[in-house]
Amino acid sequence: MNQPLAYIHPGAKIATNVVIEPFSTIHNDVKIGSGTWIGSNVTIMEGARIGKNCRIFPGAVISAIPQDLKFEGEESLTVIGDNVTIRECATINRGTKAYGKTEIGDNCLIMATAHVAHDCVISDNVIIVNGVTLAGHVQIGEYAIIGGLAGVHQFIHIGKHAMISGGSLVRKDVPPFVKAAKEPLSYVGINSIGLRRRGFSSDKINEIQNIYRILFQQNNNTTQASRILEAELDASPERDEVLTFINNSQRGIMKGYTSNY
Repeated sequence: MNQPLAYIHPGAKIATNVVIEPFSTIHNDVKIGSGTWIGSNVTIMEGARIGKNCRIFPGAVISAIPQDLKFEGEESLTVIGDNVTIRECATINRGTKAYGKTEIGDNCLIMATAHVAHDCVISDNVIIVNGVTLAGHVQIGEYAIIGGLAGVHQFIHIGKHAMISGGSLVRKDVPPFVKAAKEPLSYVGINSIGLRRRGFSSDKINEIQNIYRILFQQNNNTTQASRILEAELDASPERDEVLTFINNSQRGIMKGYTSNY
């Protein structure tokens, strides 16, 4: 930690076994957990709370003020969990008074040049690929993967275990367990490979496929599909997860399956 070529504000709280490489800048009111590595030319600004065993690569800027004209200088945070990797030149803005913080869970990977805007909430084990841009107030469920160069509209919700194709424009909510691609963004199947890797049984994967046949492949609108799911399928964590997601969606969910590109 004793790096003479880095600037560390006296008010920063740095745990043991933290490595800070040359030419990085750590501002006041920053907390960094033990075992974390900060590469060269990283800037960590006020309000950052970084967990244990994280790796932050050169050029990243953490906890800069929001790019939001409504921001009035209020105190807010960027809270990053344990074992998070943030690659080169990624930018993560702190929150506004609307929510007060930007949150990134444990074991996430934020790849090079990605941008996470103010008040986003990213759950554990999420992968955000190179060049992805998240607008403000986006929420992403655990184990979701956002493909490279995707752009995500403000206030979007993306469900757990979802996988979004690179280059996508995400204007509507993306339910859990699915793959999404095309323009406009549409359902292209469930994320069966990802689910198998995470221990879902074949029976459970088939159940999820049945849920999305009703929702996206039988010409039902969302209200009709919700009623059919409740009436015809036994209650389960996965069924209830999907029902809760679509019933709580404020922006509406993405389009169903289409053969058109």
